[in-house]
This record gives sequence, structure tokens and C-alpha cells, in this order.
Amino acid sequence: MAAERRLLANALLDIGNERFVLISESCIPLYNFTTVYAVVTGTNTSFVDVMVTPSRYNELFLERNNITMAQWRKGEEWFEMDRDLALEVVADGTYFPTFQERCVGLRNCLMDEHYVPTLLSVLRWPRSANRTLTFTDWKRRDGLYHPHRHGAAEVTPELVEEIRGGARSGGRSRNCSAYHDGATGVCFLFARKFTPDTLQPLLRLAPKVMGFG
Repeated sequence: MAAERRLLANALLDIGNERFVLISESCIPLYNFTTVYAVVTGTNTSFVDVMVTPSRYNELFLERNNITMAQWRKGEEWFEMDRDLALEVVADGTYFPTFQERCVGLRNCLMDEHYVPTLLSVLRWPRSANRTLTFTDWKRRDGLYHPHRHGAAEVTPELVEEIRGGARSGGRSRNCSAYHDGATGVCFLFARKFTPDTLQPLLRLAPKVMGFG
């Protein structure tokens, strides 16, 4: 989480940067850059995954910063946020030190998944979609704590279209047109986890399916 804040801080130094997206080396784009850019710059909403998880709350946070169980949140760390929210994350000197101190040794406290969603809750941030634009397949897990990893044999146009539609997000069907959060009905712009051997099949289908080249 400290590394993420430093990435944001450096990106904020360029006043031309208005949107900030965190993805990993196992993420792929589901659309070409023009489409991704149009979606993220066409809304004033931030996309941070937020879930209410009272069972993971620890009263140590109430003692230090008055973070209540009702404010406690969790979500996947892969975010897309606007400049105002990025500034809040980087400037926070109240809650971040507490998470650094209190999450150590706490089994149910994962700082990269709890800090930003809880910060939004505490701040009562008004412009968040409470969802991520990065797809992760938790229905088919690779172990208890890891989502499914897509291999080369799985990379097909049908898989990309299915992920775009959000059919397997957390095992729940999604009607993307029902979202009214500024993403113009788009469920996901990115997807994970894709193993290194998916590169060649992805390059083969990218021009036709994703609009690259």
C-alpha cells in the first residue's frame, strides 16, 4: 500500500494526469486504449471495490482512529480513481499510519484490500461506484485465497466477450447496462489473472477482438 501511494504521488506531479488506474503484471486490457481512455475520462466517478465486512473488523481501529465497525470495508485493490480521490489517499496522515501499525499480525486485516475502501467510507466519499473495473474470477479459485489463473488454452474471443459482460464476476451474473455510474454500461475494462503463456494467443486475437493494430 505504501508503494501504491508513492505511485500515485509521482503521477500527481504531472498536472495533466486526471485519472489513475492500478493494474498488475497479470492484468490484460479488454478493449483498445482509445476505448479505455474514453471510458475513464468520460466520468467523474471513481471505481473502487467496496464491500461491507464486519466479521473482519478489529476494535483496535476504534481505539486509535475511531474507525467503527459500520465504517469498516474491504475490496479488491485494483482501482480507477480521479485526481481528487488520489490526492486524499496520498495526503492521508491520519488513517494510513494506523493501518500500517494495526494490520501487522492481524489475520483478517489485509492492508491492500482494506485501507482504500475503509478510507472512502470514513470520508463518506460521494463519487465512488463501489465496484472495480478489473475482472477477477473468484468462482473458480486456485486455492482458498487466490482467484482463477487463465492459461493459454483458455484464451479465446468467447472468453473476452464473456468477461466484458461480467457473466462470472464472483459467481454472480451482471447486467452491465444497469450501472449508472458513468462507465456507459461497461462492466470491466481489464481482467486478471492471466499467466505469461497467454501473451501469444492474446496478441493473435487482439486486432480482431480488442481493436488493436
